[in-house]
Amino acid sequence: MLFYSLTIFLSAFLLFEVQPVIAKMILPWFGGSSAVWSTCMLFFQIVLLLGYLYAHLLNKLPPRKQAVTHLSLLAVSLATLPIIPNASWKVQGLGHPSLTILALLSVTVGLPYFLLSSTSPLLQAWYARTHTGGLPYRLFALSNFASMLALLTYPFVVEPNLPSRMQGLVWSGGFVCFAAICGLTAWRTSKQAAAHPKRLDNRRSLRNRPRRRLHL
Repeated sequence: MLFYSLTIFLSAFLLFEVQPVIAKMILPWFGGSSAVWSTCMLFFQIVLLLGYLYAHLLNKLPPRKQAVTHLSLLAVSLATLPIIPNASWKVQGLGHPSLTILALLSVTVGLPYFLLSSTSPLLQAWYARTHTGGLPYRLFALSNFASMLALLTYPFVVEPNLPSRMQGLVWSGGFVCFAAICGLTAWRTSKQAAAHPKRLDNRRSLRNRPRRRLHL
């Protein structure tokens, strides 16, 4: 439970912390209008849904393929760090910079955010699969707590004490820690599933067994 808890806590905290961090960085570049915030929220919501879809589809693969796929994406995501936008994205005189903002966010933070958004449903499914009688709902509650903590700490702790560039660097360091713990959890989960294949077969057979009808 320790590895699952640490991974989900870090993922949820970083997931909600990165939104104000990256939005504040690019806000002065595009006029500081409300359209910048709205476009950022649109991007994050779309990628969040894609992350949920990825977690759903990945769970259909064999455990070892799940671990290899997820580890590969985690390794690629590290190459996109730090999440500090390049100044070349700053374009003067754009009337409606929404497409530029979406492209900027996709390149700068797209893959890390995608993997963070998939973590909670993915690891809850892994935990339920490898721990008979385990309750993944505690992990869901931990995810909610970490999300709320991120939303509260940014305006009162992070923003007043760290400049924007330092916020991006600190967040990137946190993501490196997350990627390491998540990769280790994925590999351990695949080994546990390979060591206890009968447990999974028994659970599938119980789930697919026809129910008996009661005749009064």
